[in-house]
Amino acid sequence: MNDNISGWNTWLTAFEDWTDVSISEVHGLMTGLMTACNAPDEATWAKVFEELSFAPLPEAALTLLTEEAEDTVFQLKDKDDAYAYMPLIPDDEHDLYERVMALKQWSNGFMTGFGITDCNLSSEENEMLSDLAKIGGIRLEEEEDFEGGEESYLYIYEFARMVPVSFATRKRKPVKDIALIAGLSINAKTTKELQAEGKLPKPMPPVLDVMNQNNPS
Repeated sequence: MNDNISGWNTWLTAFEDWTDVSISEVHGLMTGLMTACNAPDEATWAKVFEELSFAPLPEAALTLLTEEAEDTVFQLKDKDDAYAYMPLIPDDEHDLYERVMALKQWSNGFMTGFGITDCNLSSEENEMLSDLAKIGGIRLEEEEDFEGGEESYLYIYEFARMVPVSFATRKRKPVKDIALIAGLSINAKTTKELQAEGKLPKPMPPVLDVMNQNNPS
């Protein structure tokens, strides 16, 4: 699919000032989360990324992610529409190496996104995730040929594409209920913010802490 049609170029633009992970990995993370959860609002997405220790998303990226998640949930809920799902990967005008690496990153993102949903897995789903993890573990030097070339790439791409399709029939829950952010108010302040306001004691420097442990009063 052309980069303009797939949304690749739109994502590149929205995320150009945010470089924690690739846009393929973000898309995979979003998809993994959306196979088991309802689409959250922007504030909840911001909290998810904060709890995963990512830098805050630019406003345009956060809006795009929120809208894409809504579309993805809508698509995956319908068995017929789900088969049209596409991971965010550059088109075949790009080098095979770049496409393989993007698929690797998408797979790792999906593993992270689905992993934080705390969902139980069937034996078949567990096997699929194990195979997806193998794609996420691909190691390839930039000038190294991908074994099997285009044919092998298309095979693993199709497998990866079908994972969210296969996972999407489960009952969904609010993102706010997952263990990562359960019990946290979306507007809750971080520990660092509370410490800066003097509402929590600042952490003791490591050296002093060890000394205190070795010399109890």
